[in-house]
Amino acid sequence: MSVFLQIPQNKTSDEVAHQIEELVIEGVLRAGEQLPGERELAESTGVSRPVVREAIKLLDTRGLLYKKQGGGTFICNIVGDVFSQPITEVLARHKKATLDYLEYRREVESIAAGLAAERATPHDKIMLNELMERMKIAHESVDFNEEAELDIEFHSLIGEMTHNLILLHTLRACYNLLKQGIFRNREKLYEIDGRQIMYDQHVAISDAILTGDKDAAVKHSNSHMCYILERSVEVEYQVERERISNLRFKQRTK
Repeated sequence: MSVFLQIPQNKTSDEVAHQIEELVIEGVLRAGEQLPGERELAESTGVSRPVVREAIKLLDTRGLLYKKQGGGTFICNIVGDVFSQPITEVLARHKKATLDYLEYRREVESIAAGLAAERATPHDKIMLNELMERMKIAHESVDFNEEAELDIEFHSLIGEMTHNLILLHTLRACYNLLKQGIFRNREKLYEIDGRQIMYDQHVAISDAILTGDKDAAVKHSNSHMCYILERSVEVEYQVERERISNLRFKQRTK
């Protein structure tokens, strides 16, 4: 089923461009996804291929689309400039940035969870249920990489479920930093009982959103991020102790 709507023949390429823009900013079309070909877009929107071609050209100049060598038009990462390359490099070098990042997420994600509980549509809930099933499988099979990826997808989906464009894209920008490996030692958060605790916290947040319990969603989201913040501090101390211990060992066993 196409996500594109029919456009009256007397409309211009601006109408086609506007529809694609809306799908991008609403998070329906994501960064890196390929746009349907001209013929398919023309059929879906009910306009001619020259009109579609002009709309794509217009969005290309606006920086929302880009073409790959060899064919295909793709969605740009429209939030990529929120954290530019220089600032991400600075963040990676300063430990305080990790705590500030988590503190920010704690506050914003609590708001997002509350709004998601209030605004989630039936289709939103279907997607959340499906994601939680995948998370359960990854957790039970001890697939750390998959579990870590689903962790990001979980919080990103909650951002989408707020139906607030600013929250959606600012949160996506935050999660892009995780994907880029800016904040290290994520795997250490899963050590000992961390995996089970965080999984249970995700389930609690999900259950609250699915039942429309705003207060519980806010509470569980806040508790989840507080736990990660506290564990991150512990991990930093642990890594530093191991570094110093290693240096002492090398010095005394020469």
